[in-house]
Amino acid sequence: MAKTIDSDELLQQATPLQHQHSHEIQPYGQLIRMPIGLDEEACRESAENLNQLLADTMTLRDLYKKHHWQAAGPMFYSLHLLFDKHFEEQSELVDAVAERIQSLGGIALAGAHDVAETTLIPRPPKGREVVPAQISRLLHAHEVILKEARTMARLADDRDDAGTNDLIVGSVIRTNESQVWFLAEHAVDVPLVRVK
Repeated sequence: MAKTIDSDELLQQATPLQHQHSHEIQPYGQLIRMPIGLDEEACRESAENLNQLLADTMTLRDLYKKHHWQAAGPMFYSLHLLFDKHFEEQSELVDAVAERIQSLGGIALAGAHDVAETTLIPRPPKGREVVPAQISRLLHAHEVILKEARTMARLADDRDDAGTNDLIVGSVIRTNESQVWFLAEHAVDVPLVRVK
């Protein structure tokens, strides 16, 4: 004979549990051992370095979205689209870097306040800037990331952390260099219509 469940009990089972709280199961900065064949110090160093790279990449990603919304002038449409394309590419890097941190046994930065405290990229004004200033700001942010990425890739290679090295060289550096090229060409002072 099947057990009969009353409707109140069914509704209780279907009701989302809200306002739950818990202690952290892994504090930030603490490493758990993952069976990935790397020594603990290599994992720790890579996770710390990647968190810096993550904070700066998240900041650059958000700069792209800010400038996507706030671009103005005769190049608005093309820059609006370019900035959004670069935002999407930076978003993919954010996810890849964060997942690498987690696979090393670390904790990836995730909150805006933590990113703001950690990033090396200068904070932009809240208001709107002219396009040349936006491009200069983006180019500087890319340069910060590229400099640290090259150093971090060498350090990962020195510790035989091929996974981190591959992510940084194959994705972070290549994506940022390509984006720099597209941006920098917008900052070349050439005539638009008539040869001088």
